[in-house]
Amino acid sequence: MRTLLVTGPGGAGRTTLAAATAIAAARAGARTLVVSADPADTLGAALGTPTGPRPTTVTHHVTALRPAPDDAFRDGLLALQDHARPALDLLGADRLDGEELTPLPGAGELTLLGALREAAEGAHGTYDTLVVDLPATPRALALLALPAQLRRYLRRLLPPERQAARALRPVLGRLAGVPLPAATLYETAARWDARLAAAQALIEDPDTSVRLVAEPGPAAADAVATAALGLALHGLRLDAVVANRVLPAADGPGEGPWLAALRAQQHKTLQEWEAAHPTHPVVHLGAEPRGPDDLAALAPPAPGPAPAPLDWPVTDARAEESLLYWAIPLPGAVRDELGLVRRGDELVVRAGPFRRIVPLPSALRRCTVSGASLRDGVLHLRFTPDPDLWPRTR
Repeated sequence: MRTLLVTGPGGAGRTTLAAATAIAAARAGARTLVVSADPADTLGAALGTPTGPRPTTVTHHVTALRPAPDDAFRDGLLALQDHARPALDLLGADRLDGEELTPLPGAGELTLLGALREAAEGAHGTYDTLVVDLPATPRALALLALPAQLRRYLRRLLPPERQAARALRPVLGRLAGVPLPAATLYETAARWDARLAAAQALIEDPDTSVRLVAEPGPAAADAVATAALGLALHGLRLDAVVANRVLPAADGPGEGPWLAALRAQQHKTLQEWEAAHPTHPVVHLGAEPRGPDDLAALAPPAPGPAPAPLDWPVTDARAEESLLYWAIPLPGAVRDELGLVRRGDELVVRAGPFRRIVPLPSALRRCTVSGASLRDGVLHLRFTPDPDLWPRTR
């Protein structure tokens, strides 16, 4: 299934272009599911059809879904309360009623991850294309990194390999003098890990890419550059930049100076984007698009083949320089805004406002970091083999 994740600066028409992309995919013959995380039905307003937590048929080959964070949060918390009933009864805790539960910050993001997992597992049927209307770029990047982060936390807090055999748990508990974690705790962690793994697999799938929607201008140029850096750091591939609301060509010499200045500003930004990324201008229609016909008139490109996966190659130069090199592409990175910390078998990389913890390739775990340099948007890390860990050769 081809998956296209749509994000961009706020107010750039991101949801409208996600809906228009779904229409374009359907007109190319792809059975398309478009999903939005917006609590307000901006997706339904663009499509001309109200959307909700149940799949809604919009046109031939287009289905829309807008999961409800209120329902998902309430159902999840009540299920957790039922699961922990023995412990809560022991503590004398009062049970919560479904009517008094309201979603907490972040519930929408978790609900969207659940919708992506269900789409990946085919819970809503079979689709050729999945178009996801994500939040604005900073929140979208945090959301896309969330499954891997939560799985890492689970592995650190409850390592599966340390779970004792059930038959030995009472004996080990008496020997240790402290109660061991209940088996149900590991079972719950395993269920969460499986759900997060499904969402992570969809995000990292070779057929998944990200499309940025922005209205060309100086502020948007900075936002797109920052977003491209964040995507690269998290190993996400940029499908294209869609320049929305581009002014049409001048129809005569009588236009006002402010309109000419705005058109020149857009043209300058478009040139910058076209030099750095695949860029598709979408002309301003003069009114807010509503319904499939208006969306088709925007004519964004339908999702094509996904870009090639990002490569973080390791080069073995031990024979020539007694070093190994690790190249991490970080387009637009600034030397003063980079940070590197080695922590065991992991490397903490900070680039601009973004931070990611990545596991070291197996060969580099037996090395020490001996230096780094930034050249042409690529971070080059130098590793020196640890003689105590590398096998000795004659």
